[in-house]
Amino acid sequence: MCPDVENWGPEMACLDLMVVGVNSSLSFWKDAYFPFGVLDLDLALQVGKPAAIIDTSSNDQKVFHKAWEKSNRLSLMFMRMIVANNIKSIFPTTENAKEFMKLVEERSQNADKFLAGTLMSNLTNMKYDGSRTMDEHVLEMTNLAAKLKTLGMNVDE
Repeated sequence: MCPDVENWGPEMACLDLMVVGVNSSLSFWKDAYFPFGVLDLDLALQVGKPAAIIDTSSNDQKVFHKAWEKSNRLSLMFMRMIVANNIKSIFPTTENAKEFMKLVEERSQNADKFLAGTLMSNLTNMKYDGSRTMDEHVLEMTNLAAKLKTLGMNVDE
C-alpha cells in the first residue's frame, strides 16, 4: 500500500476501488465507466476509432486522433493491469479498449449467471441443522438473498 495514502486524490481512490472490485467479481465491470471518466480515460470507450490521419487532415482531427490513441492505449493498459491474474487468459487479444470492455462485459454476464445459479442452489438447499443459532442461520439466508438481489434476482421471503 502507498505510504502517502491520505494525500491520494480522487483518481487514486478510483484506482484502488477498481482493483478491489475486479479482483472480487467480474460484475464490477458493468459500472467501470465512471472511474475511467474520473481518470480522463473514457474517450476511447465512448467514441469509435477515428479515421486514419492523412496529409489533408485538419489540426483538430490530428489532435483528436492523438487524444483518442492515448486514451485507448492507457485504458487498455489500465484494464489489463487490474484484471485478476487467474482470469487474464480468458480474454482474446485486442488493441481496442472499447472492444476489450465489451469482451469483459460479456464474460461478466456469464459469470453472474453462474454465480446466481450457485447462490440460488445454496439458498434452496440450506437447512437448519442446529449447529449454530437460528439468528446466524437466518442471517446467512438473508445475505444470500441480498447477493441474489444485486444480480437482479429478487427472492421473496
